Amino acid sequence: SMELVVHGLRNGQLETLHPCSAVVIDVPYGKTLLSVGPDLATFWRSASKPFQLLTSLAHLDRSTVDSLDDCDLALGAASHSGQASHVLRVRALLDRFGLKESQLQCGASAPMHEPTARSLTQYQVAMNNCSGKHTFMLAASQQQGWPLDYRDPAHPLQVKNRAAVDAYAGNPHGVGIDGCSIPTFHGPLSGQARAWAQIAGAMAAGPSAKGDDAMSRLGRIGWAMHKHPFFMSGNGRLDLSVVTRASEPLTVKIGAEGLFCIARPGASQGIAIKVHSGVSEALGPAVRAVMARMGVTFSGRLPGESVRNVRGVVVGERKACWG
Repeated sequence: SMELVVHGLRNGQLETLHPCSAVVIDVPYGKTLLSVGPDLATFWRSASKPFQLLTSLAHLDRSTVDSLDDCDLALGAASHSGQASHVLRVRALLDRFGLKESQLQCGASAPMHEPTARSLTQYQVAMNNCSGKHTFMLAASQQQGWPLDYRDPAHPLQVKNRAAVDAYAGNPHGVGIDGCSIPTFHGPLSGQARAWAQIAGAMAAGPSAKGDDAMSRLGRIGWAMHKHPFFMSGNGRLDLSVVTRASEPLTVKIGAEGLFCIARPGASQGIAIKVHSGVSEALGPAVRAVMARMGVTFSGRLPGESVRNVRGVVVGERKACWG
């Protein structure tokens, strides 16, 4: 099968090698259009967030869901950077649900946005990149009368999250615990591409579906993430760059340890890309290379394609090589 390796170069000289796998699946037929490298079984990490949000929305009342705007939905599926506007919006959502920041189970962490992190003396829970997702999980648990500590894999919400991921991916998943303390799911890359193809299909069905069924809501989540990439990522991040620089509409989500998932509504395709080593700096070049095969291009440099020193000077590059 085709192979893809990202080469890290410093002043034109090889420094690192990052083998990658990728799968592209077409929605209407579930056909594999492109398969690169082994079909690794790996953890979804944050790439499952649109599906976790979908589960949370299914357990909130209809009027609450209808009152949410697209920025709220993008934040609910986000690995946000903990910038001021992200934190303010998480706190506004908590207020709207009548919840407290101290009830979130994700833990306090430094914002991913380094200038913001450097300016702080203390990290707060709302700064955690997963605080938007956790706000929705907490709200759904409260509304259903389920335990407000929603971390346990046997918690009704987490059981339903796993069932949703199994259904959209078309295969059963193992479970591990994510960085933010809740379950994350383990399965083949092809299943992740298949699930993301479902997002693309739902998006293709209509940009502003207000229906109450799962497909309408999944389409609405997908378009919210597309329209507000800042709220699902942050300044300088790969997610934001891929969405804003692509030659056609895409919805994307990074997952920790070198995973990247893409929904391409115009062609009804789902794409999953994994850097085997988990070095996410290699994702930018890998995303460009895989998407170029599918006819999608990006303007300017993507994060990870340039290697910079501490002063911001470009001292090398990362390039994808096909074998």
